Amino acid sequence: MNPPVIDQPDISITSSDETATASPWSVILYNDEHHPIDAVIFQVQKATGTSLQVAFEITMEAHTKGRAVCFTGTMDECERVANILKEINLSVEIEQAG
Repeated sequence: MNPPVIDQPDISITSSDETATASPWSVILYNDEHHPIDAVIFQVQKATGTSLQVAFEITMEAHTKGRAVCFTGTMDECERVANILKEINLSVEIEQAG
């Protein structure tokens, strides 16, 4: 005879690795003295999909303050954005949003 089947609620356990990659992350763009500002604006717009105005504001913040958050999302999204920015050798890093 088989033991009785007991209904159990669906429980999903998220590992710390999954939590770390799903937590909000940010792409930080650093000031760049090697590219014309319009080239940086274009690349920020290409990488993030923001409007020209927002890409300009991000670029100017990086230019004047030394760094700017240019995108926030999952780790995978941030890696995609960072890789597009790196296509023209812009200095970027990904850090956990806080």
